[in-house]
Amino acid sequence: MRRRPPHRWVQPSGRRRSVTAYSSPMRIAVVGLGKIGLPLAVQYAGKGHEVVGVDVDTNLVGMVNAATEPFPGEAELDVRLKQVVTAGTLRATTDYAAAIPGADVVVVVVPLVVDHEGRPDFALLDAATNDIAAHLTAGTTVVYETTLPVGTTRHRCRPALEAGSGLRCGEDFWLVFSPERVLSGRIFADLRRYPKLIGALDAAGAERVTAFYSAVLDFDERPDLPRPNGVWDLGSPEAAELAKLAETTYRDVNIGLANQFARFAREHGIDVYAVIEAANSQPYSHIHRPGVAVGGHCIPVYPRLYLAGDPAATIVRAAREVNAAMPTYAVDLLARAYAAQAADPGGPLADARVAILGAAYRGGVKQTAFSGVFPLAEALRERGAHVVVHDPLYADDELAALGLPAYHLGEPVDAAIVQTDHAEYADLTPDDLPGIQVLVDGRAITNRARWSAAGVVHEVIGVG
Repeated sequence: MRRRPPHRWVQPSGRRRSVTAYSSPMRIAVVGLGKIGLPLAVQYAGKGHEVVGVDVDTNLVGMVNAATEPFPGEAELDVRLKQVVTAGTLRATTDYAAAIPGADVVVVVVPLVVDHEGRPDFALLDAATNDIAAHLTAGTTVVYETTLPVGTTRHRCRPALEAGSGLRCGEDFWLVFSPERVLSGRIFADLRRYPKLIGALDAAGAERVTAFYSAVLDFDERPDLPRPNGVWDLGSPEAAELAKLAETTYRDVNIGLANQFARFAREHGIDVYAVIEAANSQPYSHIHRPGVAVGGHCIPVYPRLYLAGDPAATIVRAAREVNAAMPTYAVDLLARAYAAQAADPGGPLADARVAILGAAYRGGVKQTAFSGVFPLAEALRERGAHVVVHDPLYADDELAALGLPAYHLGEPVDAAIVQTDHAEYADLTPDDLPGIQVLVDGRAITNRARWSAAGVVHEVIGVG
C-alpha cells in the first residue's frame, strides 16, 4: 500500500505564469550531517523551515542537539547553529523513521569514497538510500547532493528507492541530482555565490526542486555569469552529475599540467611561477599553481569517479598519476640536496630527522583527507628518515592518532618539507628549525633569501 502523502505542496494562484511552490514552512530531512550536510541543514533551518538531520554518529547528533559546533573552522556555523537549535527549527536524530516520513524534501549528503585502487565504494550511500526508501512517503522530493559517477542517480538510486518504498518515481515521489559546490571553511558564502545546478528525472521534479532551492537559498548578483545567478536546470541527472565531475576534474588536470611545467622548469633553471604569471596575463590562459600534493575530499577523488564511468579518459588518468607522484618527487629533491650537504654513509636521508610542515591538506583548514602528509611520511621513512610533523591546527595527540609524531618549532631538525600553505609558515626563519640544512618548499610560500642567507639549502618545486 502506498503511504499517505504530505499535504504541503501547493499551487499558487493569482500569477500570470504558473509556478509550483512549497507552502511555508517546509519539512526537510538532511541525511548526513558532516562538514557539508550540517551547514546545509543550518541554512535551511535559518529560513524558518522545519529541518531534521539524520546521522549514524550518535556523538555528532548529540552535539548538534546541544547546539555545539562539531567541527570548528566553518565560518558562521557556530552562531547559526545556536540560533536554529534555540529557535527549534533544527534537530538531529539517528532514526530515519523520525525524519523521512512526511518530509517535503529529503536532501542526501552521505559521502561516497573511493578505495585504494580508485574504485567508488557505494556502501554508505546504498545503506542511506535503503533506509530512506524504507520510510519514504508519497509526495516527497529526494535530492542527492553527494558527488556521484554519471548515471548513478538514475540507475542506482532510483531502483533502490522504488524497490524499498513500493512507490513509483515520477508519480509518487521525485528524484533529482543537485551537486554541492562549496568549499569547507566558506560554505555559507559559496551557497550564495555559485549557481545551484539541478538535474531531475522529469519536468515535475525539476519544478519542485527549483521551488525548493529558491526558497532556502539566497544568491549573490553575478554580472560575470552568462545568465542570472540562481537555480540552473541542466535537464537531466546525468548532465548535473557530469557538471560536478567536470569542474573538479578540470582542476586536477590543470594542476597536473602545472606540475609538469614545474618539473621541466626546475630542470632548466626557470622560475615556473614567473612563467605562469606571464602566461595567465593572456585572458585564455588559466594555469593553476603546482605543488607538493593535491589533497582534500574533492580534487583527488572526483577524477576517479569520472574515470569509473570513462576509463578511456587518458588525459584525466595521466594528470592523476602526475599529481599522485609529487610527494615522491619532493622527497627526491630533498634527498639529493641533503646528500650534498651531509655525510651520507647509509644512503640519502638515513637517520635524518625530517619535519613535515603541515598535516592539513590545505592552509587554514583542519582536514587531512588525502593530505600529502601521508605519502610524504611514507616516502621519507622508506629512505630511513625519522619523520616528525608540525601543524598549528593540530594538537600532539591528534597528530599521534593520525600516525604522525609531533614536532614543535624550536626543536632540532636536519631538514624540512613545507606541505601545507598555512599562513604561519610564510614567516618561518631558520631559528624556528635549529640545525636545518635543507628546506624544500612545496607551496612556494617561504622567503628564499632569508633561508639562503643562513646557509640553508632552499628548494622550491618549480624553481630552478
